[in-house]
Amino acid sequence: MKKRYFLLLIASLFIWGTADSFAQQRRASTALEHGAHRIGKRVDADMQQWREHGLGQFIHWGVYAIPGGHWEGKFYTGAAEWIRSWKEMPKEAYDNLYKEFNPTSFDAKAWAKMAKEMGVKYLIFTTKHHDGFCLWPSKYTDYTIANSPYKKDIVKEIVDAYNAEGIDVHLYFSIIDWNHPGYRSAAPLTKHDKDNYGQFLTFTANQLKELLTNYPTVKGLWFDGSWDKAWIEEAAWVDELGKELRAMKPGLVIGSRFRADENGKRHYDTNGDLIDDYDQTWERDLPKSMADLNGVDWDCVMTVPENQWGYHSDWKGYVKTSYDLIEMMAHSVSMDGNFVLNFGPDGKGNIRPEETLLAKEIGEWMKINYEAIYGAGHAGLEKQGWGYYTQKGNKVYMLVFNPSISKKLKTVFPRGGSIPEKAYFLDGQKEMPIIDGGRNKQNERIFYISIPEKYTSDQPFVIVLDLKDNSTDKDSYQQAKT
Repeated sequence: MKKRYFLLLIASLFIWGTADSFAQQRRASTALEHGAHRIGKRVDADMQQWREHGLGQFIHWGVYAIPGGHWEGKFYTGAAEWIRSWKEMPKEAYDNLYKEFNPTSFDAKAWAKMAKEMGVKYLIFTTKHHDGFCLWPSKYTDYTIANSPYKKDIVKEIVDAYNAEGIDVHLYFSIIDWNHPGYRSAAPLTKHDKDNYGQFLTFTANQLKELLTNYPTVKGLWFDGSWDKAWIEEAAWVDELGKELRAMKPGLVIGSRFRADENGKRHYDTNGDLIDDYDQTWERDLPKSMADLNGVDWDCVMTVPENQWGYHSDWKGYVKTSYDLIEMMAHSVSMDGNFVLNFGPDGKGNIRPEETLLAKEIGEWMKINYEAIYGAGHAGLEKQGWGYYTQKGNKVYMLVFNPSISKKLKTVFPRGGSIPEKAYFLDGQKEMPIIDGGRNKQNERIFYISIPEKYTSDQPFVIVLDLKDNSTDKDSYQQAKT
């Protein structure tokens, strides 16, 4: 349960005396100027809102949607948004695709409505990808939507439409910019290169400040491409930029991709402490245990095919079903994370039919079961084979993906804690018997939730357990002497 964080924090403060002494204990190994500036999770309202979203949407969109993974009859096997780096893609041809970018089918309000129906609470939207093409009319470059046939400010259309549906917007921004003459991936060595890279840094800072100024309702920035050696070696400069951005937008949420410490460590600094607000290392991946998460906030960003973010006309290999994606969302929330599903519209602004269907199916499930996702989190219970637990207040939610043939779902509760007193389907169906299974060798309480024999479902379903206090229970497990 996400409220457990506060209990853990109190316990930590008791051990170390104060938050400052706790931080000093963690930082004793190496003094850092540009490492983590906070130990532990943010506890402000803006971060708590992010933490409770549960389900997000990612949209990768740009001129790379025009070739859609193909060029002159040749098939590009990589991620579609990287096609400019392909040896078969002429750079000049790609750099002129913006003159064809006219997404006449684009309807930001329709996208936002679809996201709302899906159950999305926040959006991450690509303002520009590695190619440097800006979907807003940036005054710092001509390589923008303003000089395309479409001309209108796509970022503004997106922000306004999603905000109107009550969905928070975070802006994706690539540090890599293949279009800017000063951009370098390797650390610049000559004075000429250093001067050019300095101009690129100024350009990057100006664009980020421009985004926060133009779209003041955005909640966060999601960075990409910060693995470049040139960017990593600018740790002090990037750190100062981050402080400026946070000063411009109090409560701004920034993930761990933005910057490195002075020793080149990304995501986690030299002392092992998280840099910035949440762990972004879970890309197309999910943790196996809470121990993998280092006690920090995190999210999982996921594609529908194996590795296609921008629009690719051909999805090869396994394509995830709504069942797969709902399970990944349940997995994420059960471990105090958010789950973010990616969409890649085509060059005309159409969201592909496969993604539209997935959004509809996820939305139908969420309409019934959202209570087990929004604001819910880790329950502190041992995972069982039937699925996942989440918890909110005095309710534990059993998200069932693999119901037992016996129709009995095992649950195990720690000794001296709360135990279930009532079990019922979240979709409004009747209450179920709770069978007391006694105690195990660890003196934990075992219960079995008995699903009605005639109950069937072709979808994952949720059972709610109302809890009651059991702290005075002093019975113990009796084991025979051997």
